[in-house]
Amino acid sequence: MAPVEFPVAPVRSDDPKEKKKEEKSDEGKGKETDDAAKPNGEKKDGDGEGEELSEEDLQLRNELEMLIERLKEPDTTLYRPALETLRTLIRTSTSSMTSVPKPLKFLRPHYRDMQALYDAWSSSDDKSLFADILSVLAMTYSDTEPRGTLRYRLLASSMSPTPTEPGSWGHEYIRHLAAELGSEYTIRQEENRDTQDLRDLGIVCAKFLLGHHAEPDAIDLLEELEIIERLTELVDENTYGRVCAYMVSCVSLLPPPDDVAFLRTAHDLYVQHKKFPEALALALRLGDEELVASDIRTPSNPLMKRQLAFIIARSGVPIEWTQSNKNDEWEDIPEDLFDCLSNSRLSQHLKDFGKELGVDEAKSLEDIYKSHLENTRTANANVDSARANLAGTFVNGFVNAGFGNDKLMVEAEEGNSWIYKNKDHGMLSATASLGLSLLWDTDVGLSHIDKYTYSAEENIKAGALLATGILSCGVRTEADAALALLGDYVSNKSVPLRTSAIMGIGMAYVGSHREDISSLLLPIAGDDSLSMEVVSITSLALGFIFVGSCHYEITCIILSTLMERSEAELDEKWSRFLALGLALLHLGRQDAMDATIEALKTVEHKISKDAQILVETCAYAGTANVLKVQSMLHHCNDHIDKSKEGSKEDDTFQAYAVIGIALVAMGEEVGAQMALRQFNHLMAYGEPIIRKAVPLALGLISASNPQLTILDTLSKYSHDSDLQVAQNAIFAMGLVGAGTNNARLAQMLRQLASYYHKEVDCLFMVRIAQGLVHMGKGTIGINPFFSDRNVMSRTAVAGLLATIVAFTDAKAFIFDKYHWMLYFLVTAMYPRFMITLDEELKSIPVTVRVGQAVDVVGQAGKPRTISGFQTHQTPVRLGTTERAELATEEYIPYAHVLEGFVILQKNPGWEKEDKMEL
Repeated sequence: MAPVEFPVAPVRSDDPKEKKKEEKSDEGKGKETDDAAKPNGEKKDGDGEGEELSEEDLQLRNELEMLIERLKEPDTTLYRPALETLRTLIRTSTSSMTSVPKPLKFLRPHYRDMQALYDAWSSSDDKSLFADILSVLAMTYSDTEPRGTLRYRLLASSMSPTPTEPGSWGHEYIRHLAAELGSEYTIRQEENRDTQDLRDLGIVCAKFLLGHHAEPDAIDLLEELEIIERLTELVDENTYGRVCAYMVSCVSLLPPPDDVAFLRTAHDLYVQHKKFPEALALALRLGDEELVASDIRTPSNPLMKRQLAFIIARSGVPIEWTQSNKNDEWEDIPEDLFDCLSNSRLSQHLKDFGKELGVDEAKSLEDIYKSHLENTRTANANVDSARANLAGTFVNGFVNAGFGNDKLMVEAEEGNSWIYKNKDHGMLSATASLGLSLLWDTDVGLSHIDKYTYSAEENIKAGALLATGILSCGVRTEADAALALLGDYVSNKSVPLRTSAIMGIGMAYVGSHREDISSLLLPIAGDDSLSMEVVSITSLALGFIFVGSCHYEITCIILSTLMERSEAELDEKWSRFLALGLALLHLGRQDAMDATIEALKTVEHKISKDAQILVETCAYAGTANVLKVQSMLHHCNDHIDKSKEGSKEDDTFQAYAVIGIALVAMGEEVGAQMALRQFNHLMAYGEPIIRKAVPLALGLISASNPQLTILDTLSKYSHDSDLQVAQNAIFAMGLVGAGTNNARLAQMLRQLASYYHKEVDCLFMVRIAQGLVHMGKGTIGINPFFSDRNVMSRTAVAGLLATIVAFTDAKAFIFDKYHWMLYFLVTAMYPRFMITLDEELKSIPVTVRVGQAVDVVGQAGKPRTISGFQTHQTPVRLGTTERAELATEEYIPYAHVLEGFVILQKNPGWEKEDKMEL
C-alpha cells in the first residue's frame, strides 16, 4: 500500500536571490486567483489570503454575499427567502473533521455587518431566524466574543414561540452550546441572576446528546446546570445502561453533595427500568434504609427477591431494613427470604466449595510454614516455645477457617487439645480460635465450644465466650444464641470474662443496629467507676454493632466519657478504642459527622485530635474525597518535638492521619494510586510514628489484592532498621495477600522467617502473615468491596480498622496479652466464591469465563468486560480484580454481577435454538 502524502507548504529560503525568485513565481501564480477572488475590487478579511478557490467555492461565496446584500435592502419581503437559503446552505455544507465548514468560513468576514443589521431590525419571526443563523456563525468568533452562540440562541428562542431545534444545526453546534451554557450558568450563579432559560435549553441539548450516543456529554451538562435529577425524564431503555454506568463511575470524582445526587438519580433510573439488583447495590452504597426496603419489596418475582436478599446479606446491613414495620420479631419476612438474609447456608456452601476445589482436608502448620524450605539452623527448628505455639494457634485458625475440621482444636482428642500447649492469656486466643475454625456454622459450632464455657481456667472460659461471638459473626438465627449465652457475662466482675463477652456480642451482631443490645451495653459504656479497658472495649463493640448509624445516644455517651474522664485515664492506651468506637458510628456518613467534630473540639485532652481525625476519615471512608486526603497530608506535615521537657504534645494523630488517607482513598483506583505515591514520600521524609503507620495503610488500601508494586514495597519495609516498621510491614503483607495463596508472597514470608529466626516478635508476625495468606485455604478474603468493587461493606471496614488501630501500638496490644484483637478481622472475612444456584436454591454447575475486569464505561458498542479469561465450571474462586460472565446463553442470571450466590433461570429460547441446530 502506497504511503499517503499530505500537501506540504513550500519552505521559504533565507537566500536573498532565492527569495526574489519565489516572490516572482508567487506573483505569477497569484495574479489569476487574486483577480477572480476580488469581484468587488477589494480583498475580504479572513478569506484565506493567497488561497486558491475552486469554481464551486467561488460560486458559493458569491451566492452568500448576494444573500447578505439582500438582507441590507429596504424590501422586507426579500428577507425570509434569503435567510431560509442561508440556513439551507449552512446546514447542507459538509466538512472534514479538521476544517471549518465553507459557508461559515466565507460568512465570517461579514459577521460584524450582520450583527449591525440584526440590531437594526424590529422583533419578528424573521429576526428570530436571523438570530439563529448568527448563533451558528458566532462559533467562529468564540475566541474574541465568548458565549455569542448562546446569546443569539436565547434571543432566537425569546422572539419566536416555535424556535428552530438546536439539534438541526448538528452535533458540533450542540457541543459548543453545551460548553457555553456551563460557563454562563456559573457567571449567573455568582451574580445571583435567574437561570431558568439556561436550564430549559440544557434539557433540549441533553435530549439531543442522549439520542446521539453522547451520554457522558449530556450528563456533564446537566451536572453543570445542577439539574441531574431531570435525567429520569430524558432516558429511555436504550440509553439508561450507559448513562447509569457513567454516572456511577463519576461518583468518586465528585464533591458532596453531588456524589449522592448522582447515586440517587442512577438508582431511580434502575428502578424505573426494573433493574433491581443494580438499584439495590446503589441503595446499599448510599446506606439508605428506606431505599433498601423499597427495592426488596418492589419486585413480584420471588426468585428476584431471594437474589436481592443474598446481596443484602453480603453487605452486612441490618435484616430489619427489609421490613415495613421495624420490630425484633422479623414477623413479616417469609422463611425462604430469611434463610437468604441470615447467611444460614453460608457455612455449608463453603464446605461444598472446598470439596469441589479439593481443599476440604485440614491443613497442618507444617503445610503452611514449609520449614524444610527455610534456611534456619536445625537447632532452632523445633523449639516448643509459648510464643511459637501462640502463633500456631492463629495460623491454624485462619488457615482452616470455616471448614470446622482442623486437627489442633476441633478434632483434637479429649485432653490433648492445643489449648493446653499455651500459657495464661495464650489459652484465651487458643480457645477463641475454635470460633474461627467453626466460622458461620452455628449448629455444630456451639456444641463444640460449650464444654469450654464450664472450664475452671478463667482464660479458657473467656476464650470460649469470644469464640461464640466469632462463630456467629454475620450469621443471624431466630434462636439468638450468642446474645443468650454472652448476655449474662457483660456485668461479670472478672475483666477477661467481661471484655470477651462484650467483644463477642460486638462481633456476633456487627452491623445489626439492634436497640435491645444497646440498652444492654450503654450503661457499661457510661459507667465512670469502670476501668478504661472495659469502657473502651464496650464503646468499640457498640461501634461494631451500630456501624454507620450515627446513633445519637451512643455518640453522646462516648463524648461525655471523653469529656469527663481524668487526664491520666485518657492517657491510657485503651482510649484509642473509645475514639474508634465513636468514629465507626459515623462510617460512610459524610456530613453527618459535623456536630460530633464540633463537640470533640471542646475536649481539652490531646485525644481530641486523634478522635477528630478518626471520625472525619471514617465519615468519608471509600469516597476518594481529595480535600480530606489533602487535610490528612497537612496533619502529616506537622513536626512535633517530643524531646522538650514537659512537652505534652502527642504525635499519635499522625498515625491515624496516614491510615485515614488509605481509608478515604481505597474506594477508587486512581485515588489509591495517588495515595501510594504519597506513602512513598511519607516513608522517606516522615516522622518515626508516620513510618510505622505507612505499612498498615498499604495493607488497608489493598486488602486481599496482592499487587506486585505493593508487595515489593512492603518487602523492602519488612527489612527496616526500625523493628516496629518491619513488624507492621510483615503484618501488612498478610493483609494484602489474605486468602490469595499468593506463591510469590509465601516465598517472601519464608525468607523472612529465616531472616528473623532470632527476633521473637518479628517471627511471630511472619507466622501470622503466613496464616493470613492461606486464609480459609485460599477460599476466604478480607477485601471490604464487593459487587464488582462498587459497594463497600461497612462491617468489613470496621474489623479491618479495629485491627489496624491495635497495630498502631502493637507492643502494648498484639505482642502483650491482647493478641486476640487479631480476630477483629473476622468481620471482614467472606468467601471469594461464585456459586450458581437453580430455582430451588441448589447448586448447579454452569460454564463461566473468569478474567481480569476491564473498565468499559463510555466505550462505544458492546466491548468485552473481561480480558485474558479462562473457562471454568461453577463453583469458581474469584480474585479481587476478577470478573465472571456466563459462557453460554443457556441460563439468565438474576444478579447483575456474577459473584457470591447467583440464582439462574433457564433461558426459554435456549432449547428452541438447540433444536434448530439439530
